[in-house]
Amino acid sequence: MIDPQLLRENPDSLRRSQEARRASVDLVDEAIAADQARREAITAFESLRAEQNAVGKTVAAAPKDEKAALVAQAQELSARVKQAQHEVTAAEEEFARVVGGLPNVVLDGVPAGGEADFVTLREEGAVPRFDFEPRDHVELGELLDAIDLQRGVKVSGSRFYFLKGVGARLELAIMNLALDRALEAGFTPMITPTLVTPEVMSGTGFLGEHADEVYRLRDDDLYLTGTSEVALAGYHADEILDLSGGPLRYAGWSTCYRREAGSYGKDTRGIIRVHQFQKLEMFSYVDPADAVAEHEALLALQEGMLRSLGLAYRVIDVAAGDLGSSAARKFDVEAWVPTQDAYRELTSTSNCTTFQARRLDTRYRTASGKTAPVATLNGTLATTRWLVAILETHQQADGSVVVPEVLRPYLGGLSVMEPVA
Repeated sequence: MIDPQLLRENPDSLRRSQEARRASVDLVDEAIAADQARREAITAFESLRAEQNAVGKTVAAAPKDEKAALVAQAQELSARVKQAQHEVTAAEEEFARVVGGLPNVVLDGVPAGGEADFVTLREEGAVPRFDFEPRDHVELGELLDAIDLQRGVKVSGSRFYFLKGVGARLELAIMNLALDRALEAGFTPMITPTLVTPEVMSGTGFLGEHADEVYRLRDDDLYLTGTSEVALAGYHADEILDLSGGPLRYAGWSTCYRREAGSYGKDTRGIIRVHQFQKLEMFSYVDPADAVAEHEALLALQEGMLRSLGLAYRVIDVAAGDLGSSAARKFDVEAWVPTQDAYRELTSTSNCTTFQARRLDTRYRTASGKTAPVATLNGTLATTRWLVAILETHQQADGSVVVPEVLRPYLGGLSVMEPVA
């Protein structure tokens, strides 16, 4: 949720943000009106309640011939107070509904526009060139007996798969490398729940315009998470955190689920866009003044992973209209996929400022002793999709794949994955 004070004191910043997102500017005016109506309802209620209290004090001391009239007046005021209280509740609910529909305010410098309007910040690494026709990750996975798509479809339907043999080991190697990097950077490892309550899912901003991406278990009123960010954001809900020693950093390892609604016909081959995958997600709770620096630190960890895996990549500044509701700024890191002759997103990191914390009531104690919402940030350090870029980038003419040196200790020293006869 946005800062109500910002709505009252600087609504133009919200209007600019909505314009950059290509979203409704009128929603800002609706929010201002709802806030005004809420405050007027509260003022009216408090005025009536004060009058009720004053009349109540006079009833006991009133002469007998005046008491009946005062009692009637008190009863009338009691009914009016109850009605005013109902009106306050309705006004607060309407305010929460309208303001809850406003996405986070984008930070200065974020590109305006939609998905195609990103800005490339840098390109790193040499794009791989081959003196043979490169195979895609599906063909390589079959040669290595590492990915079984047909049986995944047989067992679970489209966009499911089995990782098998060296494929399963490779995924675990990537995840464990990421976990070690996170530990070195001071993150606390977490195995998170993958089912969460509606309050937590909504609090992180995932039940807005992208709600159709989320699997819901209606009988249990729970949601399957598409990232451990959700559970980690809910971990400190309704708490006051001690940030005197610096940010609280967690690395959540979980299975993730996404419906991929609306993606029919996109990336249907292979394991780029699937319904279930593994992910190690970094999550930070920080003083809002330190959020930009923390965002750069998360990005540096992601880039370090891709460099050590020998992948060519680029970093893009995602345009405002493609941020999602929670992020105020997001960087995507895209690796080169040879058979697609293009960069494809492997990971992203988002600065959500205080947006999620306000919804989940997560605060910290400031130097003055008062409490204020924390800033939350997230970033993926490894996920199943990374296999695509690794297999295609490091393939050889005979269908074998060279294992990046940094992964070999996690694979018992294996240096080359060989085709299975």
